[in-house]
Amino acid sequence: MRWLERKFGHLAIHNITLYIIVLQVMTYVMTVKDPRQLERILLIPDLVMQGEYYRLVSFLVLPPVTNPVFAFFFWYLFQLMGSTLEHGWGAFRYNMFLLIGYLATVAAAFVTPQAAVSNWFLEGTVFLAFAYLFPDFELRLFFILPIKIKWFALLTWIGFTLAILTGPWSIKLTVLAMVLNFLLFFGPDIATRMGYGHRRMLSQVQRLRDRKQPAYFHKCEVCGITDKTHPDMDFRYCSECSGTQGYCSEHIRNHEHK
Repeated sequence: MRWLERKFGHLAIHNITLYIIVLQVMTYVMTVKDPRQLERILLIPDLVMQGEYYRLVSFLVLPPVTNPVFAFFFWYLFQLMGSTLEHGWGAFRYNMFLLIGYLATVAAAFVTPQAAVSNWFLEGTVFLAFAYLFPDFELRLFFILPIKIKWFALLTWIGFTLAILTGPWSIKLTVLAMVLNFLLFFGPDIATRMGYGHRRMLSQVQRLRDRKQPAYFHKCEVCGITDKTHPDMDFRYCSECSGTQGYCSEHIRNHEHK
């Protein structure tokens, strides 16, 4: 990624999230009276192959929803999360994140050319990336109840998993395309964390086993030496003492019977 940035970094679009939102707002305003016009800019590969090449780009400016309140909420979060990622990664890396999602979505769309494809990968993968980096960020459900964003992300991943397991191939490919950029950017870190977690779990299990196992098997009740400190010593148990009183060879015949 660094060598790409050195070579093409000057092509990065700064504040790209804001530009996308502005175009989506303009599209929303122009189609608010007749939402059916949005069908003209959907990505439908069949129509692209018939010459409507503009659909390869136009679907990016589709508004997220038609309800104005929810649309504003989506745009607010998209700007917040997108600008945060761009600030942390840099414009080029963030541009690449969106570009990979775009290319994967377009490629998956042509597998089922009759189906219409939305631009949910924009808000969706930005949301997942933000939730992974800032899991304790709080959103207010219904503008009242504070819930950490990691729980919304968990529900999203559960939905994706169910779609992959039970949906048709078109849905499977669409979901995989939507999360490809996330997996490319965060997959190595997730694998490292899982490996560390596995090693930590094994270490904890070993410590529990060590706690359960005695530090020694035999101990002299008189002088306190054990088979660990004196591995060559012969330990015996006195038949005249109550219980299991152990003694070394020097004290087996020279001790008070208990």
